[in-house]
Amino acid sequence: MSKQPQDPPATHPLTDTEERAGEHLGLDGAGLLKLRTEVKRWRNTTLAYSLKKVPERTRELTTWSGSSVPDVCTEDDARTEHARDLGMPGEYPFTRGVQPTMYRGRPWTMRMFAGFGTPEQTNERFKYLVAQGQTGLSTAFDFPTLMGYDSDSPRALGEVGMCGVAVDTLRDMEALFDGIPLDRVTTSMTINGPAIVLLAFYIALADKRGIARANIGGTVQNDCLKEFIAQHAWLVPPRPAMRIVGDVMEFCSREVPRWNTVSISGYHIREAGSTAAQELAFTLADGLAYVQHGVERGLDVDDFAPRLSFFFDVHNDFFEEIAKFRAARRMWARFMRERFGAKKDESLKLRTHAQTAGVSLTAQQPYNNVARVALQALAAVLGGTQSLHTNSLDETYALPTEEAVTIALRTQQIIAHETGVANTVDPLGGSYFVEAMTNRIEAEALDYIRRIDEMGGMVVAVEKGYPQREVASAAYKFQRALDAGERIMVGVNRFQQAESGTAIPLLRVDESAQRQQCARLAEVKAQRSAVEVARALGAVRKAAGGSDNLMPHIIRAASVYCSEQEVCDVLREVMGTHSERTEF
Repeated sequence: MSKQPQDPPATHPLTDTEERAGEHLGLDGAGLLKLRTEVKRWRNTTLAYSLKKVPERTRELTTWSGSSVPDVCTEDDARTEHARDLGMPGEYPFTRGVQPTMYRGRPWTMRMFAGFGTPEQTNERFKYLVAQGQTGLSTAFDFPTLMGYDSDSPRALGEVGMCGVAVDTLRDMEALFDGIPLDRVTTSMTINGPAIVLLAFYIALADKRGIARANIGGTVQNDCLKEFIAQHAWLVPPRPAMRIVGDVMEFCSREVPRWNTVSISGYHIREAGSTAAQELAFTLADGLAYVQHGVERGLDVDDFAPRLSFFFDVHNDFFEEIAKFRAARRMWARFMRERFGAKKDESLKLRTHAQTAGVSLTAQQPYNNVARVALQALAAVLGGTQSLHTNSLDETYALPTEEAVTIALRTQQIIAHETGVANTVDPLGGSYFVEAMTNRIEAEALDYIRRIDEMGGMVVAVEKGYPQREVASAAYKFQRALDAGERIMVGVNRFQQAESGTAIPLLRVDESAQRQQCARLAEVKAQRSAVEVARALGAVRKAAGGSDNLMPHIIRAASVYCSEQEVCDVLREVMGTHSERTEF
């Protein structure tokens, strides 16, 4: 039988805190005791009788993250004061959503991740997705680009175009966005260490087309801290990496006001094996570190905070994920108001992109992934996301085919237009279970943030390896539960079947992408001005070693067709490189 919370005796006197909680619930002391007596009676009679006939599952029932789940919740468990904890949609503390109308006004942005092979191939996929109804572009870069290396680097051998699109110079950016109006679409770029370089390429492209910088909009991930925690695609050590992030925030707050300068990402932390509470805590702690860094640079928090955005994973536990999004908005609003004194509502709003959990996809019985993604996407919508990517059923094998990515996009469109869940703002608000879980996950996350604050902040915590160890420990516990059969994954450790007949079409990236990219890069280098390149890289080197904002110098380098690696090599040379601290 599942372990259940212990109920206090019906006659047990209430503490002052419980009396106040009862008042918030609209109950006086006698009413609260009556409610608890009723729950106790139900457990001792109706539930007990039922369990004799049909026992609960033998293991303790828990969320996907391992937290105990109660058999039933009442307003006593929810413990929510409306004005303090919920508010109305579009109003502080934004638990119920950052917009008053949410999806009644317009649906969330359907932003499918795309990128493979050459810029021309990805440009075709962009145009295909837009034609299918996608409402925002999201760019995946290949691993050499993520690490700050060009396609002709020995480190890039065999990797060019394989897990995303290869971008070496402004010439590639021109091909990638050929025919796409930069002032009428928003573009998300998933890149971190070299984010300042890829954003410079994009701005240089807008400049070349005569598009005002104030008219381009989008997001660059630019989240260096989560790289050290989870994904490990860093460029320079943590402290200079924070300086680079700050330069982007400062520059864009002045010149590219519609650009989200950091997409603070919990996605990769969750994919590395964290619990939902760890994902929430470490993501918000990263965000707090970026805000603190901006303030310490002398920036007004209300000048840059409105352009910070977030990126969360949507995992398998339906209600836990919904609660995570609601808790995230409330926590961020309170931190921004109480810790940093932000005054603008836009500074308090946690706006987020979400992506269904890649780590939950299975190679076994891959069509099961369609159901997983649909339920995860529904949780993201009920949780109040502003933007959503749905994974494709084939992504455990390869990058998605057009057919698979279309099914993933159609999943969002069905949720938006056929289910009715977008017609009411925060339809699960007030649910005893959802509110109780929102409170629980918030409390767990706040405990982590308290410990990080005591260490001196997230940069110090990362340098000490604290979040890395916590994530590794959670991943280990989950894998042990899966191996022991305590956690079920359909088709993996339960309900298996022979895999014959389950072959699915796969996207094959032609290895000629590397040859094409290297040829184009050689052509660019032969045609550009060596004098201008040397002068631009020299300016980047001087700024990196001093205090000037790097962004204008890197945009200039981009405009004269310096390559990504040439700029990144300067940053590595001046700021140093990083090796992960290993502890056993």
